[in-house]
Amino acid sequence: MVAWGWMKDVFNYESPKLIRFPSVGLVCVKWFIYGVIAVYICYTLIVHKRYQEKEELTSSVRVTLKGVAHVDRIWDAAEYTIPTQTRDSFFVMTNIIRTENQIQKTCPEYPTAKAICSSDKSCAKGIVDVHSNGVQTGKCVHYNITHKTCEIKAWCPVQGEERPPVPAVLRSSEDFTVFIKNNIHFPTFNYTVQNISPKLNTSCKFNKVTAPLCPIFRLGDILQEAKENFSEMAVKGGIIAIEIKWDCDLDSWSYYCSPEYSFRRLDDKTRTQYPGFSIRFARHYKLPDGTEQRTLFKAYGIRFDVLVFGMGGQFKLIELFTFIGSTIAYFGLAVTIIEMCFHLYNCSSCCKIQVCENVIRKKYETVLMPEQVILVSYVDKPHITLIKMPLRTSLQNAEGSIFEDHPVKSYDPRTCCSHKSNEKHGAAQSELRPLTQSSSSTNCPKWCCCGRCQVAQKHHEQLCCRKKEGQCITTTYWFAQLVLSRDTLNKALLYEDPFLDLTGHSSNSQLRRIAYKQYIHWRFGSFELEDRAIIPSCCRRLIRSTYPKENGNYTGFNLE
Repeated sequence: MVAWGWMKDVFNYESPKLIRFPSVGLVCVKWFIYGVIAVYICYTLIVHKRYQEKEELTSSVRVTLKGVAHVDRIWDAAEYTIPTQTRDSFFVMTNIIRTENQIQKTCPEYPTAKAICSSDKSCAKGIVDVHSNGVQTGKCVHYNITHKTCEIKAWCPVQGEERPPVPAVLRSSEDFTVFIKNNIHFPTFNYTVQNISPKLNTSCKFNKVTAPLCPIFRLGDILQEAKENFSEMAVKGGIIAIEIKWDCDLDSWSYYCSPEYSFRRLDDKTRTQYPGFSIRFARHYKLPDGTEQRTLFKAYGIRFDVLVFGMGGQFKLIELFTFIGSTIAYFGLAVTIIEMCFHLYNCSSCCKIQVCENVIRKKYETVLMPEQVILVSYVDKPHITLIKMPLRTSLQNAEGSIFEDHPVKSYDPRTCCSHKSNEKHGAAQSELRPLTQSSSSTNCPKWCCCGRCQVAQKHHEQLCCRKKEGQCITTTYWFAQLVLSRDTLNKALLYEDPFLDLTGHSSNSQLRRIAYKQYIHWRFGSFELEDRAIIPSCCRRLIRSTYPKENGNYTGFNLE
């Protein structure tokens, strides 16, 4: 059964219900938001090329350095260019500390906190410290007149902790040039391109204004673009990034695929410990007697990291449809913003606007549990009133809210009058035209406004047919015809059950029950509100007196 019910729901189409009301202001706001969204979508589609399929590039980099420096000797590219262990980077030496004529023998360690000693007991034989230059022999010897240090077996003499020369030894390397060859590939599009134009002038040098695509760079210009001073950085070295950005449009009608170069410093020049960038290397020689000798270099310099990144894009119809489909939802923002305004207005209590009140009443329906509310219909009010439980005073004086507009009464065979009565009271009869003029009851309670209610003990039974003083609804022609007329009530009973026996001893009970329903259908417009609709005391009194119960005991309206 559950599966069958589910299958039936599959073939049912559901559509949201909308309300329509005239409002020039809200329409202008909606179309303004639509316009802003349309401009944003067009801008994003065209400028950011959202109709393209995107892919990241793969890259390879090769560099060639050229330049010669003369200090105390000639330094060419083979000497000042030192291979690095990192990918797509190169190191240019700018400053140097040399320790010459080193051979393997025993000598005093350089005086550091751990190397300084007072006797041989302070030096353990065979110990190698991380910061030591060799292996301790177990002796404490003089390093100079002031200090004694542990003797080590190492390349002697050991290199001291000297400060780099100022100015830098190879400060003229500022004029060296580097030729960067960069190839990129987009596997999805099977497209390869390089940063070297077939018409490249090999004598060019990069300039952001005059030669922005030239792949030959002067080192001094690179640091100037990175807002650094070459002479200062050459003393202790540092790390510079050469960024190559590719933003490729591979569509034939708008092709563009050229690199954009930028430069920045990567290391922190403000730090006090281990500033700059330096490496150590040695060059070895053989003396005539066969002894190995070396020269130790501590090289300061600039490491250049070539960072290549970028995207390539090409038109794909599915990307265009995906973007359009995803942005259609943006147009819902207009409705969402207007709905939020209505919601904020509904939550606020600073002012009341009739148009907004009507829209909110039609749009929002508060679903309350039946036991939490009572429904009342006054003859002098155009709407049904909803009153929340529990009651703290008489129902007549309780504060309520509008439940819904009073429905228009329509023809129903259960509420029809005889043909003769219709001819007599047709178009000339108004709905609540008084049938008789009768005096008010002498023991009328204070909450009664029509003068025909009776005293009641329970709060929910203390209800009049009117909110303000006036003629009672029970004195009208239509009350007599629709609620009290035996002929009308019999027709209504037979409408429910065509085989009902109307001559039995319970006929008054049946007539009284259907009279209550007739009143609810008449004044509330629907039998759906029957469970929580309250019949006024004056109406209930006349119905009971017309179709009385034998013992005179009535249960009344049950709130549970």
